[in-house]
Amino acid sequence: MSDRKTKTDVILIGAGIMSATLGSLLKELVPDWEITVIERRENAGEESSNEWNNAGTGHSSLCELNYTVEQPDGSINISKAIKVNEEYQVSKQFWSYLVNSKLIRNPRDFIVPVPHMSFVQGKQDVAYLKKRFEALSNNPLFQGMEFSNDPEKLMEWIPLMMKDRTLNEPIAATRIESGTDVNFGALTRILFDHLKSKNVDLKFKHNVDDIKRTNDDSWELKVRNVDSGTVERHTAKFVFIGGGGGSLHLLQKSGIPEGKGIGGFPVSGLFMVCQKPDIVAQHRAKVYGKAAIGAPPMSVPHLDTRFIDKKESLFFGPFAGFSPKFLKFGSMFDLLTSVKPHNLVTMMAAGVKNVPLTTYLIKQVMLSKEKRMEALQEFVPNAKGEDWDLLLAGQRVQIIKDTDAGKGTLQFGTEVISAADGSIAALLGASPGASTAVSVMLEIIKKCFPQHKKAWEPKIKEMIPSYGVSLLKNPELIHEIETSTARTLGLSENVPVQIARRTVS
Repeated sequence: MSDRKTKTDVILIGAGIMSATLGSLLKELVPDWEITVIERRENAGEESSNEWNNAGTGHSSLCELNYTVEQPDGSINISKAIKVNEEYQVSKQFWSYLVNSKLIRNPRDFIVPVPHMSFVQGKQDVAYLKKRFEALSNNPLFQGMEFSNDPEKLMEWIPLMMKDRTLNEPIAATRIESGTDVNFGALTRILFDHLKSKNVDLKFKHNVDDIKRTNDDSWELKVRNVDSGTVERHTAKFVFIGGGGGSLHLLQKSGIPEGKGIGGFPVSGLFMVCQKPDIVAQHRAKVYGKAAIGAPPMSVPHLDTRFIDKKESLFFGPFAGFSPKFLKFGSMFDLLTSVKPHNLVTMMAAGVKNVPLTTYLIKQVMLSKEKRMEALQEFVPNAKGEDWDLLLAGQRVQIIKDTDAGKGTLQFGTEVISAADGSIAALLGASPGASTAVSVMLEIIKKCFPQHKKAWEPKIKEMIPSYGVSLLKNPELIHEIETSTARTLGLSENVPVQIARRTVS
């Protein structure tokens, strides 16, 4: 019996926030295109996009110190902070379009206003934070940021963190009210519900076993039903590989030369979670500190207010860990099977260059709960072990490739790898990831569908008014966009927060 064959216009591999975003954009641009989504889990948003597998920070560089590096001359480089902030503004514009178009009914189902803060201790770090504040607060993208090294003011901002704190060294914080907590799992499910209503074919519990070119320059996917084992063949002119950590293996199977020489290094994460209402009620902010020396950027410690299922909790972490899996629900052989002849030297070079990182991860894996509590007590001095539980978060796979910096360079950002003809694209990497999903997907559309640029641009500008415009060079547009998106998404100060402070079930 031959395999069942299906032909479609676009195939999206992985039912996470990236595929949800690309599918939603394409359905607005070309409603008549047929789209198939293939996901090996039972539901959308169960891996990296899931709300329990990430910190839910709407990354806009308001608090993340690793986006503002101090230079040898003492100046602060804010170029990455500007880039990430502008990209998050793009995401908010698209979400606002979906709300205004009645495609999303209630934005509070996925986004809530939460102040973003940076917190440091010690004379050197306080001096750094002051310089960072001065560099950012003069920029129109970061208007409204406040700085204080006054313990009384900090008690107003972060009472849980200041209570019982011994002030034997200088401390300081910055605060900006325009930060957000984003439930990317909820947003992913909302978008896929919308896509389903637009006749997008969602194939859950199906795994892509292989992918190859056909004679007519299409792509054919060998897809297996996880339950029955039945094999199907799906072909399309364009394929997007958005399978989180699993994207690397599929990119390798595609055989495109752009995917050669690329490896991946998995890093797992854990959070300490508090669900007790009397403690949760004392803190309402996302507060980021500085990463330990040798720690990867994704391990920057932070204490976050989270809203999940309309219930409020606190997350602290992440604590890094190591697993050879590339996905939370992946295989213990993922790392081993990702090593190929074309990336072997690159992977070996990375191993030699990243001994400090390996040592750091080993130490993190070996941490006892008592040691994790000590790290938490740097933020919450009176934290007690019985009030906090350990939560296993998602897997992230950092890209390893040869760059101008040398062989086997570990990359900590998000990167799109696409074929020269634009027929296939894969998303690799980690943070800031989901927060910048719309910008990343627009980049894919630009790279992979250049023939439609002229026809699609008016609709893109309707969805994203700042498309093709530098916000930094247009301060009035920044104000206009921030005002309109805050109103549409319910982030304005005069919009009441209708969320109960209850324990998470």
